[in-house]
Amino acid sequence: MADTRLIFASAAAVLVASAAMAADEPALLAEARQVFQPLPKQLSTAEATLGNERIKLGRMLFFDPRLTVDGNVSCATCHQPALYGADGLSKSIGVQQRPHPRNAPTVLNSGLNTIVHWRGDRDSLEDQASKALQSPITNGLPDIAAALDRLKRIPGYAPLFNAAFPGDAAPLNVGNVANAISAYERTLLTPAPFDAYLVGDADALSPSARRGLASFINIGCSACHNGVGIGGSIYQKFGIVEDYWTATGSQTIDKGRADVTKDPADLYVFRAPSLRNVAMTAPYFHDGSVSMLSDAVRIMARVQLGSKLSDPEVNDIVAFLESLTGELPPAFATAPILTPAAVTAGQH
Repeated sequence: MADTRLIFASAAAVLVASAAMAADEPALLAEARQVFQPLPKQLSTAEATLGNERIKLGRMLFFDPRLTVDGNVSCATCHQPALYGADGLSKSIGVQQRPHPRNAPTVLNSGLNTIVHWRGDRDSLEDQASKALQSPITNGLPDIAAALDRLKRIPGYAPLFNAAFPGDAAPLNVGNVANAISAYERTLLTPAPFDAYLVGDADALSPSARRGLASFINIGCSACHNGVGIGGSIYQKFGIVEDYWTATGSQTIDKGRADVTKDPADLYVFRAPSLRNVAMTAPYFHDGSVSMLSDAVRIMARVQLGSKLSDPEVNDIVAFLESLTGELPPAFATAPILTPAAVTAGQH
């Protein structure tokens, strides 16, 4: 009998909480709209005009492994469609099994980020793509000339570059490789149920997700994870209240942005990442040290905000974060058929 009374009491408490939420729904939506913005339909800048030919070329380059030293690693190796633009590894593996120093963030919605890379050591998507083409980890060729030579030996690329950059006398150059790849990456937007909620569809979020949204704002998570990207625009020290490596069990201590700026004030400072599609992009944090989203939520509340969350609070916040998962863009969900390589003498 006591157990039955407890069940009915718990159910009544849920109904009361749901009724209170329904009464506060307009206020919650208004507050959410002050903190977050829905995804735009497309991204374009004066420096990175999106055109069909440029995007087509960028998609081809993104999925093409033939630009690298052994011809078996592409952008899509670390940013896989099946894994929502990440790779499921704690730290990515580049050419010739060379390890990356940090976890690969998703490429989806990366055009929203105002800070590129965990430590902000790239100026833009274009800068990131250009440096990747010259990296010993992501490319492995001796210099940029060798990478461009690989492209020039694939005859199908010349007409694609000519169409994408019609005003250039010699369009097949490193700048245009970067411009094309970044133009494609800017198309990789994933509108999610939360976007529908922000434009007025309250039923786009479950009651649990709406409670999680309220907690996410009230606890203080939205101080760093806000805007259209739900993050990706500010730096923050990882471990404000206590050391992150103690809480996460990380085996390495990363100095973060301090290695870039040489400023002691930047010790353990990283980009606060976008949380769009976060439920699909485990493992978490710059070192990929946490595999479960619920654990990541608890750790962030603990080391950043000094808060110990209850299980229901964690479950609701996870439900809200799951509402940030959108559908894959069709031009990312499947890989393109690559332009054929040249047939050399003796081959048939």
